Parts: sequence; structure tokens; C-alpha cells
Amino acid sequence: MSRVHPAGPRHADVLPEDHPMPPAQDLNALEPSVWPRGAKREEGVLNVGGIDVRDLAAEYGTPLYVYDEDDVRARAREYAAAFHDGDVHYAGKAFLCTAVAKWLNEEGLGLDVCSGGELAVALAAGFPVEKITLHGNNKAPWELERALEAGVGRIVLDSFEEIARLGFLARERGVRPKVMIRVTTGVEAHTHEFIATAHDDQKFGFSRSSGAALEAVRRVLQLDQLELVGLHSHIGSQIFETDGFEVAAHRLAELLVAIRDEHGIELPELDLGGGYGIAYVPGDEPHDPKAIADGLWAIVARECKAYELSMPRLTVEPGRAITGPGGVTLYEVGTVKDVEGLRTYVSVNGGMSDNLRTALYGAEYTCVLASRTSDASPMLSRLVGKHCESGDIVVRDLWLPEDLAPGDLVAVAATGAYCRSMASNYNYVPKPAVVAVKDGTSRIIVRRETDDDLLRLDAEAGV
Repeated sequence: MSRVHPAGPRHADVLPEDHPMPPAQDLNALEPSVWPRGAKREEGVLNVGGIDVRDLAAEYGTPLYVYDEDDVRARAREYAAAFHDGDVHYAGKAFLCTAVAKWLNEEGLGLDVCSGGELAVALAAGFPVEKITLHGNNKAPWELERALEAGVGRIVLDSFEEIARLGFLARERGVRPKVMIRVTTGVEAHTHEFIATAHDDQKFGFSRSSGAALEAVRRVLQLDQLELVGLHSHIGSQIFETDGFEVAAHRLAELLVAIRDEHGIELPELDLGGGYGIAYVPGDEPHDPKAIADGLWAIVARECKAYELSMPRLTVEPGRAITGPGGVTLYEVGTVKDVEGLRTYVSVNGGMSDNLRTALYGAEYTCVLASRTSDASPMLSRLVGKHCESGDIVVRDLWLPEDLAPGDLVAVAATGAYCRSMASNYNYVPKPAVVAVKDGTSRIIVRRETDDDLLRLDAEAGV
């Protein structure tokens, strides 16, 4: 029996069941919760960090990642102030380059890295090694060796093999690194399954419910060359609800009690990870850093009191919440194709190679016509890229003015996290440049790739 689906005229119509939201009253408006704090329209044109986006496009080309430096720094300061009695480590996987690492260090944050490459960037930026934590579910021996040689502040252990591996390497080098055990607490994080990381059936950490986490503690404590300082938990990403953190803290407290009762020690540190959500579209309501801090402190304090535990030093790991809102991606419109009765496809000169999140797990974004304003009627649109995939979608459903034309610039908000860091060279498209803007000035912090860059690794290209 054939299972082939006939591709009828609406085969590609994958609108959500509740259909797109109606258009905003003003398509030119910039929702403050979504755009960088330094974004506004001047004479109808989007301006970020005091610079007209048309000037940025003319000088640096498109696609272009634009970071409002003041926005990023301000959010880092706010987290540092909110958690002044603990530690804030920026999750470098969200976006990392030497310039951003320097901003974060200057604003008082630590740094989480999860590969030897991210560690190399941190070291190149001169980031204080004692404020660096190394994560990862499958750290290679050379990555652990690099971390030991650098003297990073914490290494988060993720498997029994890694405990033995790090113990051997530490003994061989005569060092005693501080380590933490990553615990999967079995928490439902109310997020997409690809970015939920605390349930038992996934690759990260040691299961609390199976007893693996307590066994990991036993094995670390048997190795004099490793110093166990705490537990680590990360329940997922793009989270708005706090109930998941409350359940995680309760289960971690139970584990701390079990460790105390079995080994007679109270671990001094507790890392509750990050994953705090940001506003991608109007209506998203992320918590401010002080509210997050007050909530987490209260949750942990209550659990510690209930179990007669000393209050551990608390660490959090925001990534997206620091760099996400301050980033904007500029594109140039290439074609505008109306599919009668469905929507208009607006193709831009980028796509899934510079923003994979929509194709990967259905992320939503806000996009506006940036190079001018328009009073034209709204048209239901889909912002798509130039790659050879029908799933190459940047914004699945949005309203743009009917007079949108090739050559116009559009801007997608809140692209500062997990866009450049997940970028690829699919179809041999060079990765865009990254520009920092501040007080009416701009500078390249990551240059645009060229054809020579793409060919340099080709052994027979002759470049």
C-alpha cells in the first residue's frame, strides 16, 4: 500500500492550528520588550546604538549581526547586581567572541564554556581562568588537559568515564581541580523537547532518581586528586515559569542531605544553571533578574531550612538573557513572491545558515521593515532564506507592508543568542559579520567570512 502523500496546492501550508495572530495596528512600531534598549526609529529608519541601519548595511554588508553593546553590558550588570551574594557565569554557547568575553569580565560576570574551542576564545580574551567553568557531556581528553593546564575554576562532571578520565589526568599533572556533579532532576521545564535538559531520558548528567548521581559523588570522593565542591543542575532553555526551578531545588536538597548522611559533608556550592527566557515576540513576559534572584534565593533558603542544611553559594548561568535581546540581524530583501490565497514569501540574503533556530525547533521572531516606514496594508508573509531547503524559514508567520520590495532592509529582533553561534556554511554561504554599536559608533568584532575562508580548508583548492 502506497504511503506517498500527494503534494496538493496546500501541501506546504503548515500554519499553526490557531493561525497567525492578526497584524499589529502599526507595522512600523518597535515593541520595547523585544528590541534592544537603544533601538528606535529616526525619520522612519531603524536606528540601533545611535546608527542608521542603512549606514551599517552600506559599510558592512548584509546579512549582518548587530549588537547593542550598552544593552549587553547593562543586562550583565543587572544580573551581577541581582546575584551579588552568589556568582553569575555567562553561558558562552549563546554567543562568544573575544570582545563579548571582555565586556562580560568588565561587568563582573564569570564564564561557562563547553568545548576546547570556547575555552580558547576565553583564554585569548584574557578572561580570568578562576572564573571559568567547563561543561560538556563528552569532553575529550585534550579538552580536559587544556582546562587543567589553564587552571579553570570548575569542571562539571557528566559521566562515570569522565570522573575516571579527569582523575587520571589530574594525578598525572599533580593538580587538584574543583569539580561539580551534573544532576538530572527529572523536571519538566515547559519548553521545547530539544532544549529541555533535566528529564532522565537524555544525554546530560547523572540521574538523581536512579541513584547514579549519588554513585558519582561516591566515586569522586574516592579520588583525592578531585575536589568536589557542589552540584549542578540545568533544566532547559527559554523558560518563563519558576516552578521547574523549585522542584529542581527540592530534589537537589534531598540529594545534599543524602550526601551529608552518607559522607558527613555538606557541599558548599549549588549551580542551578540558566535558561531564563527572553521576549522574542510581543506578549512574551520574561522575569527581570532581581525577580529571578529573589525567587531562587527564597526557594533554596526554604529547602535548606527544611533539611537543616547550610545555605550553599548559589551560581546561575544566564546566556540568552544577557546577549539575546541586544542582537538584531539585518537582511536585504531579494524577492517577493505572492502565493495566491496563502501568503507572500519574502526571500532574504541569509536564512538557516545564520539563524537555525526556526528550522531546528520552530522558534518565533519579530521582524520589521527597517530601512523606511510604510503606510501600506499588511500582508501575511513568511520570511525565508536562500538555501536549498523548503524548511529554510527565518520567521514563519508575520505581517509586512504590501509595498515591500527587493532592496528593502528588514530587521529581525532578539537574534543575539544561538544565531551566530549555531551558524553554518550550508550551500557554501559565508558566515555574516558581527558588528558592535555604541554611542553612534560601530566596529567589527567578528569579520565576515570570504570565499577564501571557505576554500582555505579545502586541501586541493590551492588557496
